[in-house]
Amino acid sequence: MIKPSRTTRQLNRLSQPHRHLQASQKRTLSNTKPVQTPTTGASASEIQAAQKYCSDLLIKYDRPSYTLHTFIPRPAQPFYLALRALNVSLSLIPETTSSHTIGLMRLQFWRESISKILAGSPPKEPIAILLSAAISDLHERTDGRARISKGWLTRLINARERGLTNDPYPDIAALETYAENTYSTLMYLTLSALPMASVTADHVASHVGKAVGITAVLKGLPLVAFPGAMTGGQGGQAGGGSARQGAVMLPLDVMMQAGVKEEEVFRLGAEAPGLRDAVFTVATRASDHLITVQQMLGNLHTGQDVGHEFEHQGEEGHEYEISGDQRQESPLDEVNRAFGVFMPAVGTRLWLDRLQGVDFDIFKPELLRSDWKLPWKAYMAFKRKSL
Repeated sequence: MIKPSRTTRQLNRLSQPHRHLQASQKRTLSNTKPVQTPTTGASASEIQAAQKYCSDLLIKYDRPSYTLHTFIPRPAQPFYLALRALNVSLSLIPETTSSHTIGLMRLQFWRESISKILAGSPPKEPIAILLSAAISDLHERTDGRARISKGWLTRLINARERGLTNDPYPDIAALETYAENTYSTLMYLTLSALPMASVTADHVASHVGKAVGITAVLKGLPLVAFPGAMTGGQGGQAGGGSARQGAVMLPLDVMMQAGVKEEEVFRLGAEAPGLRDAVFTVATRASDHLITVQQMLGNLHTGQDVGHEFEHQGEEGHEYEISGDQRQESPLDEVNRAFGVFMPAVGTRLWLDRLQGVDFDIFKPELLRSDWKLPWKAYMAFKRKSL
């Protein structure tokens, strides 16, 4: 790989090549007899307290997600808050547990809780209570036709197990898989809660989620490399008080190509040879996904297909049929109706621009701060339906 010049590194390069055109398809809601609406067993005051707990958790650890919840359709906002709070709680496990075994037990608690939540009998835990209540409301709104995938919720939990050991990503493709299993999956679940079942919406969510997930790993790099040395966080990342051994969570193939050595990062920080080039390479992959989304939206606005095939079509939760429903929306209408779900792309682009502004010095403290421009930029993007 030719190393980019530090003076010419730019993120606005062309996106990756597209593959095949796809037909307009949508995942249809169930046509079977409506199931009995599950009950949470929680009182209205308990649900209200649970929603406040989840909101407070996001305000403290993931302010951008809290800011963006206003763009989610109101009926789905409780589900969104509970789901994002779950993501924060899962990401905090490595920092708030004293051993790997206890961390595994916490993850197992959530796996078991998901089964109880979907059955309408959540444990007395605020996130579980609000998630169950929101799912119950979804069943009522759709007469039992809409579903929240247990497989997707479990995937979200399983993907967080990597954080207990800080195992390195062998290559950038593995990092993308992690982003797909976490942040893209968060978006699939939120789409399901609208409800929205569309291959086009899922496709946009996949690219946005990968960009957000890759960027989240970059944001957390200083916190993971030097546990306890930095505080604050975004996107479910947090520092403080950990005695764990630090790790440089960049893909090994990128580190090798850029000549980055972990021990030099621990010793020299941002001045470690090759580190800024490695960060640039990873950030460029996140930027590529955002550029791809812009191209997809541009194609839809001109009446074209999105331009390439959804690579996860046919996987669990992504089986599609051409619907004969006379009220079927166009792909553009589907994306516009679900547009609030894609708003994390705005914050991700702002952060990548800030990273470029500091010449990819990932250890700059200002990169950990919330961007005051996010509410305004998000409002304009939502109004224009353009990311």
